[in-house]
Amino acid sequence: MTEQLTRLLRIMTTLRDPDRGCEWDRAQRFETIVPHTIEEAYEVADAVARQDIDDIRDELGDLLFQVVFQARIAEEGGHFDFDDVARSIADKLEARHPHIFGGAEMPGGMREERWEALKAQERKAKGAESALDGVATALPALMRAEKLQKRAARAGFDWPDPEGPRAKLIEEMDELASATSEERPAEAGDLLFAAVNLVRAYGVPAEEALRNANHKFERRFRAMEALADGAFPELPLDEQEELWQQVKQAER
Repeated sequence: MTEQLTRLLRIMTTLRDPDRGCEWDRAQRFETIVPHTIEEAYEVADAVARQDIDDIRDELGDLLFQVVFQARIAEEGGHFDFDDVARSIADKLEARHPHIFGGAEMPGGMREERWEALKAQERKAKGAESALDGVATALPALMRAEKLQKRAARAGFDWPDPEGPRAKLIEEMDELASATSEERPAEAGDLLFAAVNLVRAYGVPAEEALRNANHKFERRFRAMEALADGAFPELPLDEQEELWQQVKQAER
């Protein structure tokens, strides 16, 4: 394992070499690599969802390369290197598991609560002033909405049961319906945020739920197209709806 990691780091150094490296790799900066890093993370998630073991291995390799790439850029700037990155996560994991690595007593409470309390302590030590500090702006919007809501809930800002967010969702639906064209984008955002809050109240991860809904819709739509034998766009809406119901029945 160490041999292959050393090989990968050496390849990265060569690719960034000013004289004999790759022109594209030499031109990259932190900011230009980020979109590729995000894309590779999603490709790992896709491979896992498909349970394709070979693809999981390959996509994890692509994601690791992104870490190596960013670390090399930092090393060239005199900031840190790959070893520092590995040390940072190793130190963090040991600090977050004192009952395993530090000989401390097993803490009480739920695991997620303990984990979040430790992370909150870390953020405070870094100078965090708000309960919302540290929620990455680059997260998918649904996931970020849920994280913001969870942080607010830990500070006591939350409804005690699903009835509150349910009523709020209905309120936001009405506001969107009566909004002007200029107001609609903001009201649509409020509606989506309220929807995330409601599904969170039921313990459902919004990003995962919508991802599954996307897969289901795609599967059913493709099945309708197959039943229509290429004529789906020409069918009237009522016949398209009949096909939709037929596909739903076939899945039960």
